[in-house]
Amino acid sequence: MDKDFLKKSVQYIRSVGPRRAATLQKAGIFTVRDLLYNFPSRYEDRTQIRTAGACVNGETAVLRGTVLTTKEIRSKRGLIVSKVALQDGLEIFDAVWFNQTFVKKNLLPGTKIIITGKVEKEFGRTQVTVEDYEIDDGRDILSFARLVPVYPLSGQLTQRFLRAIVKNALEDLNSPGEFLPGLIFEKFQLPSIEKALSDIHFPENSADAERAKKRFIFEELFLFQLALAMRQKELRSREKLYMYVKEGDISTAYVESLPYRLTEDQLKVCTEISRDFESPAPMHRLLQGDVGAGKTVVSTIALLRAVESGLQGALMAPTEILAEQHYLGMKADLNRIGVKVALLTGSIRKKERENILERVINGEIDILVGTQALIQDKVHFKRLGLIVVDEQHRFGVRQRATLQYKSNSPDTLVMTATPIPRTLALTLYGDLDVSVITQLPPGRQPVKTYSVTPGALARVYGLVKEQVRLGRQAFIVCPLVEESEKIDLQAASELAEELAGGEFKCWRVGLLHGRLHPDEKEAVMTSFRRCEIDILVSTTVIEVGVDVPNATVMVILDADRFGLAQLHQLRGRVGRGAQQSHCILVASPKTVEGRARLKAMTRTTDGFELAEEDLRLRGPGEFHGTRQSGLPEFKVADLLRDWRALQLAREEALAWVREDPQLRKPERRLLLEEVKARFYNAISYIDVG
Repeated sequence: MDKDFLKKSVQYIRSVGPRRAATLQKAGIFTVRDLLYNFPSRYEDRTQIRTAGACVNGETAVLRGTVLTTKEIRSKRGLIVSKVALQDGLEIFDAVWFNQTFVKKNLLPGTKIIITGKVEKEFGRTQVTVEDYEIDDGRDILSFARLVPVYPLSGQLTQRFLRAIVKNALEDLNSPGEFLPGLIFEKFQLPSIEKALSDIHFPENSADAERAKKRFIFEELFLFQLALAMRQKELRSREKLYMYVKEGDISTAYVESLPYRLTEDQLKVCTEISRDFESPAPMHRLLQGDVGAGKTVVSTIALLRAVESGLQGALMAPTEILAEQHYLGMKADLNRIGVKVALLTGSIRKKERENILERVINGEIDILVGTQALIQDKVHFKRLGLIVVDEQHRFGVRQRATLQYKSNSPDTLVMTATPIPRTLALTLYGDLDVSVITQLPPGRQPVKTYSVTPGALARVYGLVKEQVRLGRQAFIVCPLVEESEKIDLQAASELAEELAGGEFKCWRVGLLHGRLHPDEKEAVMTSFRRCEIDILVSTTVIEVGVDVPNATVMVILDADRFGLAQLHQLRGRVGRGAQQSHCILVASPKTVEGRARLKAMTRTTDGFELAEEDLRLRGPGEFHGTRQSGLPEFKVADLLRDWRALQLAREEALAWVREDPQLRKPERRLLLEEVKARFYNAISYIDVG
């Protein structure tokens, strides 16, 4: 492809210049390449040009005519109406523009134009309110007599301007080179890059537009899957510095101390991790498990395997509450078998932090639990063998890699309780092996879920009182900390005060939200774990990982305001003990999507089924937090619609990387450059120079 021209600023395209380039840059279009890959969102069929007499009242039509007269009328309210009388050879009709002062100046008598707009017929005269027009001067017409591209607009950009400069850019693009291998064209019947760019912007017919779109869908998916496959191949080609011993006394003692037997799924995943430990290549494994499925136990066993092999382990969690919970659980279980565990978070005092860092680098700490504080430059390990990342989707790709660089090719286990549909898992975690836990630990009962309107709140609070009388505890969740002028939601702080002085005045009501100091948050959670708080009013700060087996009621207010994954995570805070638990969704959903989410929650407790539904309702971009997770913003591919193409692209990418792991062959230079240009973040930790 003409790389130099594509890299040029848009200001060098004919008819652009510096001033218009600034407008394009505000829309995210900086280079010629950006412009040509800014594809139409749809097409308007303007191939049929009608006569005024053949038009029907109320329809949108395309008409051609010659200007007879032009006049401007200013209304009492200051509105400028430009009315142009046109003749199409058979009939005289009127074209009307509002507040477009250029009309009288540009459309002089005798000028031939083509217009499109809404037709109105009244008193035997046809009038068209113009949406778009073009002067019919014999030159190539971009906005009529064809399938016309319609682009996403922002700022001061217009359709006509975008069509004109795209046409100019395509004309000035000298013989674009092809970066996709020839075998790909033959196998998948794709058009060349030159034809695809021309056809996606200015197709002769809908079939050409579809073929061009097919090319760019496959191109996006194939290039990204190549990036992931290259990363996976490179990771597996490394050799880890430390090797593991077979299961020893420490991990065995821990498993034997558990008050229950591991499920078959947990045992299966432990076996998969053991095989990874025995491999000379470092482990890169994703552990998916529904809320409460017992992932933490599996990760603890893995960390103990590292410790009994003379190595250190690190566990990174997304919040201080979750990190502290992991730490307290491990400390209670592991201290008695001689394993030293420490906690490192942003709120740890300086002197204590320095002491912890010194003990970590000296090897006195076996397992370091923490938040993103673990990836700071000052944190050094003596023999880091295993990294566990909890709630992987809360961290970006770079954060995971930064922690990996604390040692020479350590084993890595990433966990998520947000089940990921297969199509999205291939895209997000194509560089990881995947393990799944679906079984709940013995004695757990599915949470009963109900959806009610705010009118039933008295009955809901009655259930809360009933459970508290039995010695249980409850969560009440609302979305915001402060009142919002835009969205009428109750604030957690106000609600806690109201409930403590009214409905639940006989019980102990606590409050937890994101604006509390970390020490205050931990004090609240400690009180709740010790049953010193009966009812905890909270925001979604308790969404991830909070484990209080005695809590049996989850009330979610304004439940339609939450995403499906969030609702499922919140529900997962209860049902962690042997008692029957309840989740009540309180809402008056105003949208179809809101009603669908609540219906799905009451229908199933299967997180994987809910993940598929969430992906269907929200689309892949929103499903997993695009920027946070590393999921690219695809321009034309849709992971739901194009899942077959995604699978084909992945199979093809794996085959190419097996044969040429770094795309070093000379004929693949352009392909490698394209992978790096488009999906650099996915391979930013690989030497692909």
